[in-house]
Amino acid sequence: MNGLTSMTESTGAVLVVDDDEAKRYLLTTWLRRAGHIVTEAGSGQEALGLVSGAELVVLDVHLPDMSGFEVCRLIKSNPLTAAIPVIQVSATAVEVADRAHGLTQGADAYLVEPSEPAELLATVTAALRYSRARHRAERTAAMLTELVNVTLDINAAETFDGLAAAAATGAARVFAAPAVLMLEMPEGQTRRTSALPGIPGTVRRGGQRGLADRVAQRVLGQGGTSAVAAVGRDEWHGLLPDSTLREDVYLAAARTKPGRSAVVITIGQAGVSGDEDKQILRQLAQSVALGVEALRSSAEEHLVALTLQRSFLPTAPPVVPGLLTAFRYLPASDQAEVGGDFYEALPWRDGLLVAIGDVQGHSLAAAIVMGELRHALRAFVSEGHSPLAVTGLVNEVLRRFHPNIIATLCLMEINRETGELAIVNCGHMPVLIVDGASTDYVGAGGVMLGLSVHQPHVETAVLPTGGTALLFTDGLVEDRRILLDDNLEKLRTATVEAAGADVESFANHVMSLFGTREDDVAMVAVRRTA
Repeated sequence: MNGLTSMTESTGAVLVVDDDEAKRYLLTTWLRRAGHIVTEAGSGQEALGLVSGAELVVLDVHLPDMSGFEVCRLIKSNPLTAAIPVIQVSATAVEVADRAHGLTQGADAYLVEPSEPAELLATVTAALRYSRARHRAERTAAMLTELVNVTLDINAAETFDGLAAAAATGAARVFAAPAVLMLEMPEGQTRRTSALPGIPGTVRRGGQRGLADRVAQRVLGQGGTSAVAAVGRDEWHGLLPDSTLREDVYLAAARTKPGRSAVVITIGQAGVSGDEDKQILRQLAQSVALGVEALRSSAEEHLVALTLQRSFLPTAPPVVPGLLTAFRYLPASDQAEVGGDFYEALPWRDGLLVAIGDVQGHSLAAAIVMGELRHALRAFVSEGHSPLAVTGLVNEVLRRFHPNIIATLCLMEINRETGELAIVNCGHMPVLIVDGASTDYVGAGGVMLGLSVHQPHVETAVLPTGGTALLFTDGLVEDRRILLDDNLEKLRTATVEAAGADVESFANHVMSLFGTREDDVAMVAVRRTA
């Protein structure tokens, strides 16, 4: 509403504009007796200065400084006052052309004087009713549009804190009122996120375990999944004594199904003005609950897949005289799906056989395929097949049982006595040889596994005493913002700095080079000591 709040649905704040004091007195008397709040103006300029505080204008055509037609045109041309209904009145401009001109200038109604009180009051009531209905419809449409934007932000959130911030700031925007969101984090702690309209950023606070569900019970009862309720200031502070909202509030609570923890949105009561607003608040709470459920499901699947993936990987390197080995595995983030990265190190004839690979995709399925390939590789090695033959057999397993999946694989055989390396690469990253101040990539190339053509790249090299062979997956060096060759060069240069450190410290140094990664990283470092 513009200006003063209306007293009832049929009364409101009315501005009467007329330079004739007697007629103005008569009009204002009729209106005040009907319950309207009336402000008076005797000229066009005075009216333009007061109009922003009115819900409706009764405007005489003949004014001393400008015509009522011009005043109406100026009111309607100003975006801040254009929605205020104007009723033109005149005892002299009574012809059809006059009335038509007034209406084309923006008037919402035109009365010819003298008019009866009942006609004036009925016209004022009808104009107010239409104006308020239009205002409610426009406000609801704007809120629904903003609700769509907030829902998109919620669905795009990749973390629980990101979702909470999107929901809290979105609620403050939608309802133009202070907003607080409560939800339970995966570890069981309560997160409270508050936002103010027009002020960027949020404030995060904690809470006791189960707090969101206890507050939600006030709204949902025992079995409901979504509801909205008005809660008085005292009752609200009984539920949440340390709340920053010191006023009457509306609570909206939602959960996706019985047994799931609820989300609660709290809005200052001034921001919720009718049934439409309550439904929008309820829809927002449901959107937040669905977003939380999606993130929770993703987190649970990630935990299962990560546990499964780590169970497939070796826990400790084998002990081989003259060789020291370090393993590293790092998932991309808490919210990312696990990948198919894997590694293996097995005693082999006169030394060690190291394998590293990456199955296409980031999912539980990729982790399962990775486990199958690793076990197949171990079986073929135990049967005594050469590294080249092992890659061919693993390729057959992949094509037969997972025909739509591709993978990379690199095998490296190390002779502990001579340091000779035999590398068989199937589309994987090259091996980095670090020897003091000298570094070099070897063994790059080959066709990935899972294709009808099996063409590995075979290469030999020598690992000097004191040197380190580094095998890694692409997650270590790939970055969408940086060329791969640039990061490979950064890795090659940086490993020189740690060449003299023990193999565990060397591995730690390498893993710290590129910061937070977008993909999982697996790495094996082998140091020849004698």
